Amino acid sequence: MDICFEDFSTPRGKKIVNTLHDRFVLADTACRETVSEILEQVRTHGDDAVIKYTRKFDAPQIQLEQLQVTEEEFASAAELVDDQIVETISFAAERIRAFHQRELEDSWFTTREDGTITGRMVRPVDSAGLYVPGGQGGSTPLVSSVLMNTIPATIAGVQRRVMMTPPDAEGKINPALLMAARETGITEVYKAGSAWAIAALAFGTQSIAPVDVIVGPGNQFVTEAKRQVMGRVRIDMIAGPSEVLIIADSFANPAYVAADMLAQAEHDPQALALLITTDKTLANAVIAQLEEQLPALSREDIARKALTDRGTILLVEDVALAVELANEVAIEHLELQVEDPWKWLPKINHAGAIFLGAHTPEAAGDYVAGPNHVLPTMGTARISSALGVETFVKKSSVISYSREALLADADHIQRLAGLEGLTAHANSVAVRLK
Repeated sequence: MDICFEDFSTPRGKKIVNTLHDRFVLADTACRETVSEILEQVRTHGDDAVIKYTRKFDAPQIQLEQLQVTEEEFASAAELVDDQIVETISFAAERIRAFHQRELEDSWFTTREDGTITGRMVRPVDSAGLYVPGGQGGSTPLVSSVLMNTIPATIAGVQRRVMMTPPDAEGKINPALLMAARETGITEVYKAGSAWAIAALAFGTQSIAPVDVIVGPGNQFVTEAKRQVMGRVRIDMIAGPSEVLIIADSFANPAYVAADMLAQAEHDPQALALLITTDKTLANAVIAQLEEQLPALSREDIARKALTDRGTILLVEDVALAVELANEVAIEHLELQVEDPWKWLPKINHAGAIFLGAHTPEAAGDYVAGPNHVLPTMGTARISSALGVETFVKKSSVISYSREALLADADHIQRLAGLEGLTAHANSVAVRLK
């Protein structure tokens, strides 16, 4: 297996880690310009632009009246999806609901003796747009994306939830996606993808009302479109290729480690699969397992390229150093396949999601464990969190003064206003003291 294998103590090993520190990358100039043009076209021409791009890239014959999924299409989907798939969708949804229910924040207030009341009021946004990628022309429906993006919005109390996903060449949506939408209470689904879908959500069209928050994964055009509309709407995050870092010691099973590296590598040729280990024998066994397991994968070529181009194994002297390096890298998915993973959990400061122990594959987190799989990548786990209920709420400060309270604070307010040269601020207090 052609994968980078280096001892961290060497100059090359340190250089590898330094490179990982700065892996945040935005779209190239050509992509940015293309997306800017698409956004402007949709902003100016609305439905016409959305249909034009959808015909060009996805469904050549689609008509405007087919843009929104109908009740008949939902009903047809229910007949087409296998009962076991429906059962699994419901199972995963319930796990995700149970986890995210704990994230709800309450409004709160405090009262001082002088009658001042201050607090914070938590309210949901009115609407959210949920982008779901097409998944190889609809042949690999990303059902988990529907669940992970929609359920927190529902729990937050968002009244209008809109799903956008590209149609296949015949203008259809994979029925499993529609069943997932139905499971999460979404009834407003549109057949549009890429940057024009993001533009429709941000600006609105004649058929699609704009939303307040846009979430969901996508390719570089989706990501760049979200970046360009950010500020007009809230977005979940600027996401890059999927990532995993596995810390393993001599107790780790090399077959498990290799399987979890491959689970990331099959996502994308740019996916990042890293192993930091204290055991050279384990490292060599993992390399052998990678080569053994690769031929069985449906996406062998993608996984092999990802491992060849970006896969890395680092040898370190102990688990403490491995944890220190993991905090520096701030990875999306961090696995602790070591003798006592809970011992090291308090030492982890920066990771999107943490997986403890040999029997906790990252795939469990992707689908049914409960926590959200929309996670910060490219080192942004240092500053941001997984998508959650808080993504769909905003918080308003609440302030109420009694006359007694204002009299007590008046001098301080006027003094600070005077220092800043804001005489009207000071006067707004003074007129109340007469």
